Amino acid sequence: MTDTLTPVLTANWGDDRSWSLAAYEARGGYGALRKALTELQPDDVITMVKDSGLRGRGGAGFPTGMKWSFIPQDLPKPKYLVVNADESEPGTCKDIPLMMASPHTLVEGVILSAYAIRANHAFIYVRGEVLHVIRRLQNAVREAYAAGHLGKDVHGSGYDLDLVIHAGAGAYICGEETALLDSLEGRRGQPRLRPPFPAVAGLYASPTVINNVESIASVPAIVANGAEWFSAMGTEKSKGHVIYSLSGHVKRPGQYEAPLGITLRELLDLGGGIREGHELKFWTPGGSSTPLLTAEHLDMPLDYESVGAAGSMLGTRALQIFDETTCVVRAVLRWTEFYKHESCGKCTPCREGTWWLVQNLAKMEAGTIAPEDGEKMLALLLDQCDNILGRSFCALGDGATSPITSSIQYFREEYLAHLTNRGCPFDPVASTLFAAEGASV
Repeated sequence: MTDTLTPVLTANWGDDRSWSLAAYEARGGYGALRKALTELQPDDVITMVKDSGLRGRGGAGFPTGMKWSFIPQDLPKPKYLVVNADESEPGTCKDIPLMMASPHTLVEGVILSAYAIRANHAFIYVRGEVLHVIRRLQNAVREAYAAGHLGKDVHGSGYDLDLVIHAGAGAYICGEETALLDSLEGRRGQPRLRPPFPAVAGLYASPTVINNVESIASVPAIVANGAEWFSAMGTEKSKGHVIYSLSGHVKRPGQYEAPLGITLRELLDLGGGIREGHELKFWTPGGSSTPLLTAEHLDMPLDYESVGAAGSMLGTRALQIFDETTCVVRAVLRWTEFYKHESCGKCTPCREGTWWLVQNLAKMEAGTIAPEDGEKMLALLLDQCDNILGRSFCALGDGATSPITSSIQYFREEYLAHLTNRGCPFDPVASTLFAAEGASV
């Protein structure tokens, strides 16, 4: 495994004006593009990405090169590349700093990826609220056009590519790839029924590849250094380097680049550990839509297989850290309120189910249910989750159930304590009132 602190994607983040073309090219930027255009055929780039073992960095971890190879090249329709930069998952904050610090890494990745799938049009779909990121990307694209990296006959190769930066309207649901396509086409962002899949009928009913920012940004280093170099990092089935977003009750939250397979204990050491005088209670491995884990998983390798075996998902590697002062019921309620608000309403299980989950979680958190009915309420919550899981158009419904089912698995007694305490046991006011009432009986 490569040294934990050997940076690749984040290597130039500390450079002076790292976002500029001059600074990027001073580090060898766009060298991979010139190599691909002069030495490699499109299929060679796809093979290289396949051999590297690069998996999607947006959540599911699907092999990137394999996704590219699904694009049918015998259809007369144009091919499109779409970069999903609609970073909206609570706790996830890796793509925005990457685009701010080094937008040309993404732009070069887009050109290489579009060349591989033989696309002449590419789009970067950015969350609309991050106007500073949109402006930085637009400036980087202008610089790339002026330098001949984009446009007609790129560097005399005969390859043409136009790249558009598209600002979304700020909907979490547009992070789902088919809802993103609907939004990009000017319609309301809602998930599509599949099949057909985007590789066959995506943007404008044409073959389309949709990849996360970090997936595409990893391509230039693979082309420049080779598939073996990339696959030497990480684990047997989870290859390469990734960015982990460490947030919450840690001394030094931030972005930590490391090979797949590092443990949370090692990452916490890099981040200075849990805040002074406290200890880890629970954490999310891939954002709030992934089942939460506890301190017993501190030494579990953070790769797709190990996290999956533990009953969760690596997702976007948004590691939210919570110490013993945090009420797990209140945290889960806040997350569920977010998913209820962000549900597009297209399918009944998600639209109605998330609303009912919030109602019942709020009752649990407030302690307004009789203590003897606590087990019934937990059974009801789990039954509601079961009726949502796997029955929605997209993964939003599934993600809304994950923190609930996992928190009940690990913290069942804390849920019940809200009822015996007539409110949150972590709320000093409620606890004091309850103690006073108990003392007077």
